[in-house]
Amino acid sequence: MRRSNVRTLAAAGTALLATTLLAGTALAHGGGLRAAAGTLSVPTWLFLLTGGGVVGASFLLASFVTDRAFIRAVHSWRRVAGMRLDGVVTLTRVLSVAALLGVVVVGLEGPQSMFRNAAILFVWVGWWAGYVATVYLVGNSWPALNPWRAVSEWVPSLDRAYPEQLGAWPSVVGLLALVWLEVVSPLADDPRLLAWVVVGYSVITLAGAHVFGPDRWFGSVDPVARLFRYYGRVAPIQRGEDGLAVGPPGAALTDARLADGRDEVAFVVAILWVTTYDGFVGTPLWVDVAQAAVGVGVPAVVLYPVALLAGYALFLGVYWLAARSARETAETYLTPDAIARRFAPSLLPIAAGYHLAHFLGLFVSLSPALLAALSNPLNPPINPSVVVLPSWFGMLAVAFVLLGHLLAVWVAHTSAYEVFPGRLQAVRSQYPFVVVMVLYTMTSLWIVSAPSAEPPFV
Repeated sequence: MRRSNVRTLAAAGTALLATTLLAGTALAHGGGLRAAAGTLSVPTWLFLLTGGGVVGASFLLASFVTDRAFIRAVHSWRRVAGMRLDGVVTLTRVLSVAALLGVVVVGLEGPQSMFRNAAILFVWVGWWAGYVATVYLVGNSWPALNPWRAVSEWVPSLDRAYPEQLGAWPSVVGLLALVWLEVVSPLADDPRLLAWVVVGYSVITLAGAHVFGPDRWFGSVDPVARLFRYYGRVAPIQRGEDGLAVGPPGAALTDARLADGRDEVAFVVAILWVTTYDGFVGTPLWVDVAQAAVGVGVPAVVLYPVALLAGYALFLGVYWLAARSARETAETYLTPDAIARRFAPSLLPIAAGYHLAHFLGLFVSLSPALLAALSNPLNPPINPSVVVLPSWFGMLAVAFVLLGHLLAVWVAHTSAYEVFPGRLQAVRSQYPFVVVMVLYTMTSLWIVSAPSAEPPFV
């Protein structure tokens, strides 16, 4: 590895550790309602270094006890169900369109209390917390549910030529914009605002699909469809030409065609960053940083978008630095672009593990309120039930973060053996990526262990 790359990677790690190891004592919480999960007091430096050490040790274990034959045997195992679901897809799309209309109607006409409005609970608890988890834990069923695609396929489209130079970049911008809007606006508190945002998103999506055609729009531009497509590759169930097939989790992430350009690498890193950003702005550290920045004259209105873009640039820059460093450690003629494209999908289990850690508590806590609201959307119970999470629930968040990173290490290990002919070359190519994954691990663990705080100035 070049000395300059080592120094730069070390600087990034030092900056990260300066904000985490000095944070005091970790209070481990689980899920979105972290305050309800109980606490486990441990020294922060020990908590974080242990998590990072687990990831590093898993890389060493995989390097020493596996070979190509073992990896090939694991990833070639699959069982094909051969199920055809065409009729079911038609029904599920009709139901999803009805659900979309219901969200708008209930958001506008239902009770305006956050915990009683079925639209708020359905979107954030049922869809974003619960359904998204099924995409990476079971399989991607979004193509069978996508209400916007259903409507766009029911009407003729213009099928105009899509500007190829744009690639997947609009979906990167769209994903960052959606998460920024979710953070800075009361989308989770104001049912009417949520309804109008859904209407606006629907107008843009349906107009784009009408102009460029559903396949092109949902294949390149729509951030939600792309997010689910990538998350679905983490799951054990995949849909192919022969029907549904069951295989090891993460096996589909080693497909060399999954991220075939810089734009798609950027989207994968954006998935990882937005899950981190969503949690980071709810920590006491961010509260202190935001208040200090506004105190010295930084306009509050630019605080969150600047943090969003700066953090994304940092994540993306560190990943590309790792790709360039991997070219040196592996002593290969492959370009950094080729290496970055090949290893980018290994980041997806990290994002999935963090999403599960961050939102499982929210889903479990508010599921009774969701069911009660859905039973009578326009007149739900006045005092909905909420599940109080046990004290040990917070450790599940830690376990999900670590499991996601361990799967990421395995996927990167498998990809390296597919790309590089020599065993030592394959192992050495992973050094920079393992460093990055350890840093990501420690960052994720620190966020899920930090006490909850209300984001300021929003």
